[in-house]
Amino acid sequence: MLGNYLIGLREGLEAALVVSILTAYLVKTGRRDALIPVWAGIGTAVAVSVGFALLLNLLVAQENHFKVQELAGGLLSIVAVALVTWMVFWMRTAARSIKAELEGKLAGALNVGPAALAVVAFVAVGREGLETALFLWINTSNSNSGSTPIIGALLGLATAVVLGYLLYRGGLRLNLKRFFTWTGIALIVVAAGVLGYGFHDLQEAGVLPGLGALALQPAEFFAGFGRAGQWTQTLLHGVFNLTPTVTWLQLIIWIAYLVPVMVLFLRPQAAGTPRTAPGRPAPAPAPGSASGSASGQGPGAA
Repeated sequence: MLGNYLIGLREGLEAALVVSILTAYLVKTGRRDALIPVWAGIGTAVAVSVGFALLLNLLVAQENHFKVQELAGGLLSIVAVALVTWMVFWMRTAARSIKAELEGKLAGALNVGPAALAVVAFVAVGREGLETALFLWINTSNSNSGSTPIIGALLGLATAVVLGYLLYRGGLRLNLKRFFTWTGIALIVVAAGVLGYGFHDLQEAGVLPGLGALALQPAEFFAGFGRAGQWTQTLLHGVFNLTPTVTWLQLIIWIAYLVPVMVLFLRPQAAGTPRTAPGRPAPAPAPGSASGSASGQGPGAA
């Protein structure tokens, strides 16, 4: 439930930010008439995302062959992890410029017509929606907790909608950089479990060897702690996709993904401010201008 809540919250807030930026721009520029095609594009994106998740569930559920199901689940897990990893790194670098980028696209679409506005909104929200649908479907299909993962995802999405509305109304000051950093760390951990589970599915499908080569047996270990151990195992399975038995390949893939991706994600970003040539003093700010102190190029700047 917690893992799906984080996914719903993170992805939902990204989509909510996109919606708030689009609608706020139209309201501030006096183009409320353009809200109708924008909301039509947003609604279509949500419907397509839900339909995509239902289609995945229908296609896999219709297939009765166990190995084919495991093969499909394994391959989709790898695709989902690739998309989420890209999204985490993209949001880390694009958080500062996403507003200007979206407003620029919307300004161009205003000159074209209502259909262009709907397309901009559909693409902006649909990208987040499809990623969310795929990742949540993978996590839900891998879980044995009934409807709990779905409830967690819905709660995360509901929280994101509330936060997005408060940001739009100006009643909430959220440090987005810190928010996306911490949720990115959590999602990388969740994605590592999904990737390991995906390779475990491929082993069960007979595509990869080593299904009987066990590195860990969490279920057997936690069984010694009674009901509390069972609850712990269920929690770890739901959040980190820690299966009752972990093969050596599954463990190696988990480490091979988690360690380098986490190091790259936490690596300090390069400063975006231009530097002066070595030995050349920085230009002094113009009289009455505050640009020197704002940009960090005033006296004492590195």
